[in-house]
Amino acid sequence: MVSVPAKTLAPRSAWLIAGILLIAANLRAPVTGVAPVLDMIRAELDLTAAAAGLLTTLPLLAFAAGSPIAAMVAQRHGLERTLMAALLTLTAGLCLRSTGVVWALFAGTLLIGGAIAFGNVLLPSLLKRDFPHRIASLTSAYALTMGVASGAASAVAVPLSQWQAGPGWPLALIAPMVVAAPSVLVWLVPLHTGASAAPSPASPGALAKPVWKSAVSWQITLFLGFNSLVYYIVSSWLPSMLNDAGYSRAATGSLHGLLQVASACVGLLLMPLLRRVHDQRWLAFGVSALSVAGLSGLLLAPAWATVWTVLYGFGGGASIILGLAFVSLRVVTPYQAAALSGMAQAIGYLLAAAGPTLIGAIHDWTGGWTIALLICIVCACAQAVFGLYAGRDRQVA
Repeated sequence: MVSVPAKTLAPRSAWLIAGILLIAANLRAPVTGVAPVLDMIRAELDLTAAAAGLLTTLPLLAFAAGSPIAAMVAQRHGLERTLMAALLTLTAGLCLRSTGVVWALFAGTLLIGGAIAFGNVLLPSLLKRDFPHRIASLTSAYALTMGVASGAASAVAVPLSQWQAGPGWPLALIAPMVVAAPSVLVWLVPLHTGASAAPSPASPGALAKPVWKSAVSWQITLFLGFNSLVYYIVSSWLPSMLNDAGYSRAATGSLHGLLQVASACVGLLLMPLLRRVHDQRWLAFGVSALSVAGLSGLLLAPAWATVWTVLYGFGGGASIILGLAFVSLRVVTPYQAAALSGMAQAIGYLLAAAGPTLIGAIHDWTGGWTIALLICIVCACAQAVFGLYAGRDRQVA
């Protein structure tokens, strides 16, 4: 491997961290910004309820399909090149989705989902490779960035859609481009220096023990999977739940944004804890309990939705940060990190893809949200149980 002068490593690390945070800012905002304007899109394009629901589930299906192959593509072409390709695909998808044409809306959504899948899977591998001693802090930092960006996208979606006469939802859907375009430019620096500055994401013997055969891998996968399932149900249906409880459209958009911000800001509290403890069992159980409490509050006292939204946001966001940290902390090589990330996210998003559609059908069948929220509470309890196993200081073996 070609050596790199020490004086070039610090600037490259700074650019790489900036690139990581910018990629993270793109990993939720293009998806979560759709829910607040979904009713407008449906009315303008005369979509059926099933077609409108597909706009929510299609990215999750793309996440599930793209996650298992991301590690293989990165092994062949390198992390930097693969992530750049993902960013370019994301920008193309944003442009296509915002043209106002039905077929382009769905095609662009599919491209966006595939691009985000690669970013989701490969960032933990990048941290394991380049920042093995800063995994906890950088995972918290990129989760914070991801949540703040998605919260902003949700909060501004309705105002942007009402900014101009006529159909304004395309403006809301193209808004994430203000982050995607600079991300491409910043990533040019790690792309240019990556081949010589860092080792390959794979190493001899990295595949000696497939992650799919490890009990630790399944514990992490199910912890993340149940959290993803509940998070995307809540993210997809919270505006409708709040509308049914008497909140205005603008208020539901604001609370939807608050959910994203709360899920990110908890990283500021979690970061020092992750650095201090090697056994995170009770930490994983505790944040899962916060999710249970928030969901129970939405069920029993919706008038206090602001409190419950923040509480669930804290629990769900902390669970995401912990799960992502587990992916890097419980493996030996960067390639294992990518493989475990692909496994966890493929299964997690497969569960999550079924969640919003199933919950929507249950709502239509029962005429309310009680059964739907009870299902979410049970899933969050299951997540807490798997957190007690995934949080143990053990590695994939």
